[in-house]
Amino acid sequence: MFNLIQKRRWYFLISAVLLGLGIVAMIYSLATLGSPVRLGIDFTSGSLLELRFEGPVDADEVREMVTNAGFADATVQRVGEGNQVVIRTKTMDVDTKEALKVELAGRFGSATELRYENVGPTIGRETTRAAVLAIIAASVAILFFIAIAFRKVPNAFRYGVCAITKMFHDVIFLLGVASLLGLLAGWEVDALFLTAVVTVVGFSVQDVIVVFDRIRENIRRRRGEPYETIVNRSLLETLHRSLATQLNAIFVMIAIIFFGGATIRQFMAVMLIGMVTGTYSSLFFAVPMLVAWERGEIGRLFRRA
Repeated sequence: MFNLIQKRRWYFLISAVLLGLGIVAMIYSLATLGSPVRLGIDFTSGSLLELRFEGPVDADEVREMVTNAGFADATVQRVGEGNQVVIRTKTMDVDTKEALKVELAGRFGSATELRYENVGPTIGRETTRAAVLAIIAASVAILFFIAIAFRKVPNAFRYGVCAITKMFHDVIFLLGVASLLGLLAGWEVDALFLTAVVTVVGFSVQDVIVVFDRIRENIRRRRGEPYETIVNRSLLETLHRSLATQLNAIFVMIAIIFFGGATIRQFMAVMLIGMVTGTYSSLFFAVPMLVAWERGEIGRLFRRA
């Protein structure tokens, strides 16, 4: 039987390097930009303009025209039946807005203004609060579920702690990626990014619970086997299922990134990175952590420190 758990120190080292790079990027971003990540208008301020045209419009063309008007950070989303667009930019005064409407109408036909408003940072704060509450609620739900489902397993609370630690591992990694891409490629964090983070957390926690449940079953079936052997066997038994499930979703995301609209490309890229990282951390971070804890390796690490 191939022993994956035996190489757990390498998995921990990979996680430490990835998280370390992300934390360094966030510290540098905090020093240069004033925040750990580059914030979009959802968290700062800006203008929102929604227009309806006579016929269908191309979001990429609209974005190019808005960029040429002096709003390089603009985001354009096509809504409705394809003849409406929502334009988000940094603060745009009325005169600039009217000039942009005239230019767009000359390209796509008569434009009807459906909405024009200045967006403050309140939306971003509310979305952030909702995301934080969702993660806290997920942590409580995980502990509650494991307390019931794993009540006959020795040291059941360790499974819950490892699952929650793995969840925060993924969140910190995604924040580090967002910080790094904000510094290198100018990516901005908006409400969609938080949506992607919460979605990734849900997928990845489900993945690790499946492995933990198989460990629980094998502990009863294979009494007398070393705990490390039971965990390794459980990991191998669920590995193909986890990879097959995640790969299906990953292929769809890659297709959307290449063939979908530019508006959701960044959102899907974050989802893709999160899914890959979540699959890795479920199998090669949370599960090895159980074994390390059982063998007292975590305690020895802290005593050395």
